[in-house]
Amino acid sequence: MGIVGNLTPQQRQSFDSQGFLVIESFASPAEIEAMRKRMDGMLQAFDPTTTASIFSTKNQVQLTSEYFYESAEKISFFFEEKAFDDNGNLKQPKELSINKVGHALHEIDPVFKEFSCSEKVSSLLFSLGYKKPVIIQSMYIFKQPGIGGEVTPHQDNSFLYTEPKTCTGLWLALEDATVVNGCLWAIPESQKNGLVRRFIRGDDGVYFDRPSPSYDQKDFVPIEVKAGSLVVIHGDLIHQSFENQSSNSRHAYSLHAVDTDGCKWAEDNW
Repeated sequence: MGIVGNLTPQQRQSFDSQGFLVIESFASPAEIEAMRKRMDGMLQAFDPTTTASIFSTKNQVQLTSEYFYESAEKISFFFEEKAFDDNGNLKQPKELSINKVGHALHEIDPVFKEFSCSEKVSSLLFSLGYKKPVIIQSMYIFKQPGIGGEVTPHQDNSFLYTEPKTCTGLWLALEDATVVNGCLWAIPESQKNGLVRRFIRGDDGVYFDRPSPSYDQKDFVPIEVKAGSLVVIHGDLIHQSFENQSSNSRHAYSLHAVDTDGCKWAEDNW
């Protein structure tokens, strides 16, 4: 058996057709434990009084903050929308209040860098046709029990745009992801319709260049996966996740890659 990241012709055909691909057992139990243990340590060391930045795909106002911009080159912590009471105090421990940590785990932290820069990840990207792949951002996503927020329908190329478009998402389940605790949902083959809008950084902050289309929820299919499974996501695939209304978290580690060979990085990316 070859490197786990090498796609078979059948897997590549499925990805090209559907816009996403599930690779089971991509990460070993030891790799999962190492990343989860490392994140536990980061959270223990994090002082929540240093920031009250909230991540939301519905309300983009907070995205104008310098804290968000600077997170591109740092390890920053973002809270769930429902983590605070009316007085601005956390309603539960910080470990159960964080939405995500990003966006440079793959560059700064040795544990996450080891996985992100592993041979199987680079092999997978080469199998997808990349010539000079670069991991452009990374996120540890918690999807907290009861308050894990919704991620509205979107395309990754909207946020990480190259000319030509080359963004691919790599979404690793660190816990089982189900329809109950907020797994991914996608519209198969939607990547064939191209990019519908861009998220642009201008002089007055960040904004979408056009309104979001309306989607029929019946077109989405759930992507339920076991811990260790990797979901490969085409940059134009429309996907989302719902709120976690269960008593179980849904931890995941997400990477986004672009090609640097013959591609131009858009200067108005966030």
